[in-house]
Amino acid sequence: MRISEILKTHTVTVSCEIFPPKAGKPLENTRETVREIAKLAPSFISVTYGAGGSNAENSLAVARAVEQSGRTALAHMTCVGMTEDKLMSSLAACKESGIENILALRGDIPEGEDAPSVFPHASDLIRRIKAVGDFCVGGACYPEGHPESKNSVADLDGVKRKVEAGCEFLTTQMFFDNNVLYSYMFRLMKSGIRVPVLAGIMPVTNAKQLGRIGGLTGTTVPPRFRAIVDRFSDRPAAMEQAGIAYATEQIIDLIANDFTHIHIYTMNKPHIAAKIMENLSEVIGA
Repeated sequence: MRISEILKTHTVTVSCEIFPPKAGKPLENTRETVREIAKLAPSFISVTYGAGGSNAENSLAVARAVEQSGRTALAHMTCVGMTEDKLMSSLAACKESGIENILALRGDIPEGEDAPSVFPHASDLIRRIKAVGDFCVGGACYPEGHPESKNSVADLDGVKRKVEAGCEFLTTQMFFDNNVLYSYMFRLMKSGIRVPVLAGIMPVTNAKQLGRIGGLTGTTVPPRFRAIVDRFSDRPAAMEQAGIAYATEQIIDLIANDFTHIHIYTMNKPHIAAKIMENLSEVIGA
């Protein structure tokens, strides 16, 4: 099913993201992850792409497993490492596998390598995908600004180019302060950007995870959440419980404020996603 159609519903949608194993690694554990998350009945399951497309084959295999589980798959594709021939081959494979939803991203540029030349920006990739196939294409957006954007105006211009190229929905980078998202949504609407936006929620269940997130994305950690991490970081079970509670509270606040599209970055931990979904069982149905 096309995600653009799923997002037209007036009910709350909750989707999940997983990642494939590294190139050359067995797929069975990830297939089991797919099966476990599919049991939670998410609106769809997003499957990430390896850095520079390094495990594109595994990514497609996992997306195919999602479709076979009865859930809708969203396959990621990146500009980094992408050529015209590779794109045509990937799109043909998606079509053959019944995958009709793609998240088009610029992707992280590996250290020491140049920016992508065939598709310099996500908007270029989006435009090409829309031109050659009947796919529903989404993109990413950054409530705190893309780390490489000069300023907020340039960042919003990049989002507008994606939408003008054919982007049908946006998924946000993770954030830990809902007010950051509410402010960003106002700026999007003021800029005339009206496509559905999915709020990306990351359940942080260990302190090392938070350190990596801050280093890679520049996401702000509010004092309230920093205090939780400082208090429970040396107690793994307590940190996991607190991280799940914090993510749940974020989602409840979003839904209470009429933000109905939630995307959970599961980090391939079905039990974490299951506990969040259990916490939301009545909230989602409200």
